[in-house]
Amino acid sequence: MAKQAKVLTDTELKRVYAITDSSRHAARNKLILSLSYGAGMRACEIAALRVGDVVSADGSIVDAVYLSASQTKGSQRQTVYLSNRVRKAVLTYLGDTAQLTAHQMQLKLLQTQRGGGFTSATIQQLFRELYRSSGIANASSHSGRRSFITKLAHSGVSKAVIRELARHQNLATTQRYIDVSTDKLRGAVELVS
Repeated sequence: MAKQAKVLTDTELKRVYAITDSSRHAARNKLILSLSYGAGMRACEIAALRVGDVVSADGSIVDAVYLSASQTKGSQRQTVYLSNRVRKAVLTYLGDTAQLTAHQMQLKLLQTQRGGGFTSATIQQLFRELYRSSGIANASSHSGRRSFITKLAHSGVSKAVIRELARHQNLATTQRYIDVSTDKLRGAVELVS
């Protein structure tokens, strides 16, 4: 069985956000981190996003992204719900979205310095750099997604809802993502004491 991505503690996540805030492309990097940790998106899904996926025709930021089959891992249409925090990160990155042209709506959401769109590989590389700069070992681009799923489980969200938000077909897949820490085990025992 392959080793799973590290689940970030709240302290580690705060450290990554602090490093991100001081990075050269802070708004872009914070958006990438927010899409992973705050929406549970995979690197390939983040890379596939276009401006028009997150901005509606009237210029407002959407609360749900409808991924086409070509944008997802499972080659099926899927929905990703965006929290207010993620929507704010989108708006901070894009700036004024009221007057976007049809051409701009078709552009890749995440642009490199050279004006090209990010790929899954470049997003994975960015995550490695952010985690390395934050002093967090064994974290990968999948750590945000795994942390998102684990945080939902530890917050008491039902497994059926988590499965839908994770966009897994099988509940067993979702359950493999949930990290069970020693602290959670100790806390559970205390509930019956």
